[in-house]
Amino acid sequence: MKILIVEDEAAIAEVVSAYAKREGYETVTASDGLKALEIFEEGDIDLIILDLMLPKLNGEEVCRRVREKSNVPIIMLTARSSESDVVLGLDTGANDYVSKPFSPRVLMARIRAQLRPKETRDNMASGSFAGGRIEIDPERVELRKDGVNIPVTRNEFLIFSTLASKPVRTWSREEIIRAALGDDYDGFDRTIDTYIKTLRKKLSEPGHENGWIKTVYGFGYRFDDEN
Repeated sequence: MKILIVEDEAAIAEVVSAYAKREGYETVTASDGLKALEIFEEGDIDLIILDLMLPKLNGEEVCRRVREKSNVPIIMLTARSSESDVVLGLDTGANDYVSKPFSPRVLMARIRAQLRPKETRDNMASGSFAGGRIEIDPERVELRKDGVNIPVTRNEFLIFSTLASKPVRTWSREEIIRAALGDDYDGFDRTIDTYIKTLRKKLSEPGHENGWIKTVYGFGYRFDDEN
């Protein structure tokens, strides 16, 4: 994933870039607002770190122009830390607001939090399964059986979509947590059993009492993609 760092202080840009690269992200930097928009227009930007006090075009205006075209996550990183500044930044369209001086480790955690939904969606199963009876729609976050929407929670949807992702395989509880809920999830691995039980109840019917989720004893769970 690529992060655009918009910062006119070279030392700060270098620190943020170094930490981001250590996390496995690709980075590109801009030292003024107009250059930031130029880079953004070239595409393939997954997240923007945006200072507010920039040459040529300030951060608020950069944020507004980006928001006219994209929902890419924007984290404002600025010395302006008053309550009114934070409110203005969020109202302008920022997803998060980090004040200087800042902890690079905290900033990386904020970045991971913003990118995790995208990473999860990218890894989710989508389309029709079980002979067309089960449909997973990650854009609308809907799980349907025989064309009828099944009411599920966010975590239930993420877990089912993970199990149904290709290639079909057996997932341990720990793997389900990491892939579906993220490394920062603070529940116990046995919590997955509760989610599976609820999903089975919501999807079960004669002949499919397990709700298309098979228990592989001693290992974990697998999606049972049968007609």
